[in-house]
Amino acid sequence: MRRLLFSISSFVILHSSFAAKPLNVLFIAVDDLRPELDCYGAAHMKTPSTDKLAAGGMLFERAYCQVAVCNPSRSSVLSGTRPDTTGVLDNQHFMRPNMPDVVTLPQHFKNHGYTSLSLGKIFHHSEREPGDDPQSWSEPAWYHGEPYRHWFTKESLDYVKQLKALPKAKQPKQLRAAPFEAADEPDGSYPDAQTAEKAIETLQRLKAGGQPFFLGVGFVKPHLPFTCPQKYWDLYPAESIQLPANAQRPKGAPEPAFHNNYELRSYGTVPENGKVTDAMALNLIRGYRACVSFMDAQLGRVLDELDRLGLRENTLIVLWGDHGYHLGENGVFTKMTNFENGTRVPLIVSLPGMKTAGQRSKALVELVDLYPTLAELCALPLPKHLEGTSFAPLLEKPDQPWKKAAFSQYLRTGKPPYTGRSIRTERWRYTEWHDLKQQPAGTELYDELNDPQETTNLAGDSEHAETLKELAEKLKVGWKASLP
Repeated sequence: MRRLLFSISSFVILHSSFAAKPLNVLFIAVDDLRPELDCYGAAHMKTPSTDKLAAGGMLFERAYCQVAVCNPSRSSVLSGTRPDTTGVLDNQHFMRPNMPDVVTLPQHFKNHGYTSLSLGKIFHHSEREPGDDPQSWSEPAWYHGEPYRHWFTKESLDYVKQLKALPKAKQPKQLRAAPFEAADEPDGSYPDAQTAEKAIETLQRLKAGGQPFFLGVGFVKPHLPFTCPQKYWDLYPAESIQLPANAQRPKGAPEPAFHNNYELRSYGTVPENGKVTDAMALNLIRGYRACVSFMDAQLGRVLDELDRLGLRENTLIVLWGDHGYHLGENGVFTKMTNFENGTRVPLIVSLPGMKTAGQRSKALVELVDLYPTLAELCALPLPKHLEGTSFAPLLEKPDQPWKKAAFSQYLRTGKPPYTGRSIRTERWRYTEWHDLKQQPAGTELYDELNDPQETTNLAGDSEHAETLKELAEKLKVGWKASLP
């Protein structure tokens, strides 16, 4: 009924010229981007391009990924299915071997007459698999690659050469440069600027071609290493950077909830174990913010060209981060958790002619919802395999009753491995950890209303026994029971 009502009324309201001219889609994915942006209330951030996009669209304040790491999250988004269906729970296994016949989001648009193109990082890329997924695209995906030389200056690379020249017994485990660098280099020296340039060229070609398009543009920053031109570091003076207030592990949280910052520790100068020093933590925070502003500048170039070409008036734009990120919060750096910082993501949708431009929605939405949402907004049929829910109605009425919960999970590899499953309701985050034999390994309960920094695990508090029981049942029943 919901979909029927939306089809009858909302399409016309949101985009009156829809039937005569199909909407283009500009699908912007950003790696490791947490919702620490000016438009999300972080006034210290310099993100004018993202803020402008939000001002002309709708910002979702409570959007969540399905898995807080690149490959599983993107596999879920692009297949429109949840991690238990994709079978992808880490960065070492890929979607197609498990789902050889699945019609992906860009493939669905391609099958309905769109020119479907990929620039930068849309599917996950690794050394073993390029992530191109040829079935999804009208042309081979364009990717600049991630060779190490593209991220660092010659000085940093010389440092790595010196390490490799040491006798084997004296070499550190991390044969990499430091995880951050401010360089006297132009934007064009870095891959994301090259992606923006390619996007500009591609938009010009698409404009000339006249066909509707689905254009995926994937920016890699602010992924580690935090390397970008000095001018972006200068936006965040060293004296303005502070450690997070919740830099400690939550009281009473179980061990599987955490990791040892292993992604960060793969870079040179980072301690191989033990605490990350305060000095390094401050540089990491500063470098991350600098890279966000660098990415924002590249985003601005693409959006400016969309405007210059007159394409904005018929293009649906969605910007999303593939998962959240920790910068010392909860005692963690990088992603790979079920905490709020790991799972909450930025999500902005801009639709031509939308009457709710500049508004916000507090509704719980998930990245798995993107596939059905974009398909509905572009009047495409919804494939039967989808496991998300279109949030297109929220673009017309952002404060209407919606999902009762969002679901995330994480596979903590190790000896032994653990699986954590998490549910986020309007007030609570509840997480269960089990070993692979389904034996309990810890429970977490956080009051997001009164303790949004998740400093105290309330799972052992008898006062919350009924809440714990209720959320455990919701988690067990699963996502279908939480639909609007």
